[in-house]
Amino acid sequence: MSSPQSLLIRRARIILPNGEFLVGDVLTRDRQIVEVAPTIANNTPATEIDAEGLTLLPGVIDPQVHFREPGLEHKEDLFTASCACAKGGVTSFLEMPNTRPLTTNQEALNDKLQRAAQKSLVNYGFFIGATGENTPDLISAHPTPGIKIFMGSMHGQLLVDQETILDSIFAQGQRLIAVHAEDQARINQRRQQFAGIQDPAIHSQIQDNQAALLATQLALKLSKKYQRRLHILHMSTADEAELLRQDKPSWVTAEVTPQHLVLNTSAYERIGTLAQMNPPLRSPHDNEVLWQALRDGVIDFIATDHAPHTLEEKAQTYPNSPSGMPGVETSLAVMLTAAMEGKCSVAQVANWMSTSVAKAYGIPNKGAIAPGYDADLVLVDLHTYRPVLREELLTKCRWSPFEGWNLTGWAVTTIVGGEIVYDKGKLNTQVRGQALNFV
Repeated sequence: MSSPQSLLIRRARIILPNGEFLVGDVLTRDRQIVEVAPTIANNTPATEIDAEGLTLLPGVIDPQVHFREPGLEHKEDLFTASCACAKGGVTSFLEMPNTRPLTTNQEALNDKLQRAAQKSLVNYGFFIGATGENTPDLISAHPTPGIKIFMGSMHGQLLVDQETILDSIFAQGQRLIAVHAEDQARINQRRQQFAGIQDPAIHSQIQDNQAALLATQLALKLSKKYQRRLHILHMSTADEAELLRQDKPSWVTAEVTPQHLVLNTSAYERIGTLAQMNPPLRSPHDNEVLWQALRDGVIDFIATDHAPHTLEEKAQTYPNSPSGMPGVETSLAVMLTAAMEGKCSVAQVANWMSTSVAKAYGIPNKGAIAPGYDADLVLVDLHTYRPVLREELLTKCRWSPFEGWNLTGWAVTTIVGGEIVYDKGKLNTQVRGQALNFV
């Protein structure tokens, strides 16, 4: 394992904490940024990176991923997923509890932390999952960014869809609660209504906008009842965005995925079950309303919900095909391409994919390029377009819903804790991330 080095990044276009750009240098030492200036003298031994023509952003913090370890490593594991992160400019991730065994107690959380310490090239944190019967674990588990509640589109212990049980979870403790907001009763009713239809496009009608809205309304009601910190995961509908626009307490945050911004129900015709995810893809109208909510701050940040399945699994006929798609490798490029198309600014992308995430989850010293912050950085090329090619993907599942898309803003160099983990197509697999802290 390599040791942190001093890096001197030269002539980069640096995004500053105020959203403005500075063409200049950044010096890192002992995992931290020590200086940002138009020119820095190399008075101490440091590895120099010539970043002329490249843009330097804080490393992406992806706050919702499913990396499948332990128990489902045929789809993905912490090593392959973190390699994909490094290639995509993602320097930290928050991972979800629906592994085998489920992450519902300290023992399972410790196991994941130990696995990540051995295998992950980037920084990591793990949610604790609510079952309705493990409230003491939800309160005491450490370190964790929060409690994950599946209100719908889940089965087994992690499905918590009864209001009385949800109420008791919201009533106890102070920790952030992150919800997958879909109404399971409505999903069950509509599954019966549309039973026998094998076109995967029906997925967006079974788990429709109303199913999402009902659950988000309930989560918001409980959050307001107890003034409990609430985060709404992968918001997908115009209905939810308009609800929050009218009624969003200061302690509530929300996220959206790139796919819910740039893909819609037309994708089923092109890529079939590869477009199937939970919550499902929506209409072009939903895309536009979500974009506006993100630009206006109604939605706070971006997450991928990276949830890989093998191509063999995805090839099954709906409804036997599993829901989920990979995303960590392409998310930054998808969003920066949107910025180049005028849908947002590069500064907004940096805020949505790093700064706002660190703030929402209380992750200290992350999300900005300034002295004292951790040296988690990504240099991107905003001038070169390259297609998403299946054979170049590092995720174990080896496919992407964006295959063939011509994107810009690809990571050229990714730096984790002051160490170069990815550079011009090559990984340094000796680098290891660290466990994230949450304050």
